[in-house]
Amino acid sequence: MTETVPPPAATGTAADQGVGASARRPDATLKVTGEFAYASDLWLDGMVWGVTLRSPHPSAWIRSIDVGPALAMPGVLAVLTHEDVPGDKRYGLDVRDQPVLAAGEVRYQGEPVAVVAADHPETARRAAAAVVVGYEPREAVTDPRLSLDVVRHQPIRRGDTFEAEVVVTGEYEVGMQDQAPLGTESGLAVPAEDGGVDLYVATQWLHVDRDQIAPCLGLPPEKIRLTLAGVGGAFGAREDLSMQIHACMLALRLNRPVKMVYGREESFFGHVHRHPARMRYEHGATRDGRIVYVKAELLLDGGAYCSTSPAVVGNAASLGVGPYEVPNVRLDATGVYTNNPPCGAMRGFGAVQACYAYESQMDRLAEACDLSPVEIRLRNAVTQGSRLSTGQVIDSPAPLAEMLRQLDAMPLPQPPPAAAAPDLRLLPGGVSQTTRGESVRRGVGYGVGIKNICFSEGFDDYSTARVRAELVGGEPRVTVHTAAAEVGQGLVTVQAQIARTELGIEDVVVAAADTSVGSAGSSSASRQSYVTGGAVKAACEAVRDRFKGLSPREALAAFGPIEETREYRHRPTYPLDPRSGQGDSHTQLALCVHRAVVDVDVELGLVKVVELAAVQDVGRILNPQALEGQIHGGSAQGLGLALMEEIQVRDGRVLNPSFTDYLIPTILDMPPMQLKILEFPDPSAPYGLRGAGEPPTLSATPAIAAAVRAATGLRLTRVPIRPEDIALSDDGSPEGAPDVQRA
Repeated sequence: MTETVPPPAATGTAADQGVGASARRPDATLKVTGEFAYASDLWLDGMVWGVTLRSPHPSAWIRSIDVGPALAMPGVLAVLTHEDVPGDKRYGLDVRDQPVLAAGEVRYQGEPVAVVAADHPETARRAAAAVVVGYEPREAVTDPRLSLDVVRHQPIRRGDTFEAEVVVTGEYEVGMQDQAPLGTESGLAVPAEDGGVDLYVATQWLHVDRDQIAPCLGLPPEKIRLTLAGVGGAFGAREDLSMQIHACMLALRLNRPVKMVYGREESFFGHVHRHPARMRYEHGATRDGRIVYVKAELLLDGGAYCSTSPAVVGNAASLGVGPYEVPNVRLDATGVYTNNPPCGAMRGFGAVQACYAYESQMDRLAEACDLSPVEIRLRNAVTQGSRLSTGQVIDSPAPLAEMLRQLDAMPLPQPPPAAAAPDLRLLPGGVSQTTRGESVRRGVGYGVGIKNICFSEGFDDYSTARVRAELVGGEPRVTVHTAAAEVGQGLVTVQAQIARTELGIEDVVVAAADTSVGSAGSSSASRQSYVTGGAVKAACEAVRDRFKGLSPREALAAFGPIEETREYRHRPTYPLDPRSGQGDSHTQLALCVHRAVVDVDVELGLVKVVELAAVQDVGRILNPQALEGQIHGGSAQGLGLALMEEIQVRDGRVLNPSFTDYLIPTILDMPPMQLKILEFPDPSAPYGLRGAGEPPTLSATPAIAAAVRAATGLRLTRVPIRPEDIALSDDGSPEGAPDVQRA
């Protein structure tokens, strides 16, 4: 075990910049100074601009499309509809159900109907608006409870005892959260001499993008070459295609480079979101707080198309009772289609929604059993050797009890001084002076989350790395080449650290990620350090073996350049049984626990998060500074879901597609954080590491919600918690009461 320490000063040696050090990020200076080239900065002589026309209706028949008015405009070069798609008309990550361009109908507001190319982006936008589409609106299915179109239903069945001395029930709801990457969807498609196309794009998954694009263009995959452009955040938003096929279609039609960049409003329509969820839970326990059973129903709104909904449902089901010993489980997780915006991957997908519900239940169970929030969790915490509700044995360290004890021992922040003129910056509402502290109450809450790492349920999850060592100017240099997407998480830095550690060579170059090397899978599921790190490590070991015991300089002088390519796969996983939900579906599990301290103005409904404390087991720290950044970032997104982030959808229409109305946490909203990072190595993982990027997002949300409940005495069964949700009845007593039964 270790606590985080300040990063060591860089000394310039391979050891000091290897695994375990806070190695300097090669892109850090460029990003801080604003010189880093993102995908939206791409430029090529002779390029033209592409723009998408999108449906204003959540559900409608398309009776006609007239592109004539757009084509008649000066500067317009092409207008394409579904009739111009040269190959397959549909694509999709899991199910190929999404039209390249709408044909005959639209199923959500914002669905692409036509694409336009022009010599100026404003001309292209005006031309898109000039396309005349004859819509016949039809009734939209926007309430997931009324949908009969199921994406996936996954039951979990374990045990047969569903009676207990204490029973608590609750219904919970999670709103639709957006990934809100600061860089919008963008890319540049360049036609090639061989009839193919080169696409420079911000994405999370180069090879799967290619494999979806090629059939729609009617081309073999080898003629679609993708190179990762600068990515301004991802969090799942870039797993699905957005403008990729559209830009390539226009480039091939015109034989000219085509650039597409979404504006902020279009970005809200151009990528998937976090699944909204409605969940009903019933927990049964003994009087001393031992869980006997859990019954649960989880309903996830997948929106108009499939995307990753099957995997989201699988995660929600398999992790739906949390990191607790539960001998009897009857759980049903269901994802459905609606005419709402499509939903898919977002940081911690599936597990986030379930975590908010089961952690809310744990607090209510603690109250019913007259135990503290920490004690109820300690009495039911999993450990190594425990079984999940799916029957899978946790076969690596799971120090949840230790994490909870350490969290509970961390000092609480001091209460604000009772000053006549308090510092407004420390109060809910801040310097807007909406309160002076007269109605402010403090609350403390806890949250625990468990998240799968890497892909699950039998997915062939692997990564490929090519490592080349050579002498350059008489000095050894290593080039690492993978297709792994750097999306801001520091993966480029980690690859270089591994090469320095394994080969003892300071000079390491990480080549641009592209499809000329084997797949690295998606930068999601907290998997890249595990699988791409494993691939880089394996390729470096193969290079080192060829040194024949010589130093790198001696070996490269004697043998010339040495290059090795290796694939790395984690141990196999298996699909959940469709009837019982039993199966070893995950390769690794990660835990994070949070404590939140909040101040709430109970009259105005304003909340200030005073402090977040977190304890997380990461197996092995590869880069302390980057790791802390991941925990801070995940906690921020959890805070956003708890208090402010929600896409408002009414009758299938998005009401707030802007950062004016869709609020994300700023530096003024994020509190100071106390962190303790533990190292309990996983023997099955490279270096013993444990994926770390997603777990903080899970536990931050219920901890903050619990703290607000503690401050107000309100049940607050929905996130995000809005100001109007925080209100006291006329006599000052909390509204609502727990549903508790005692035998």
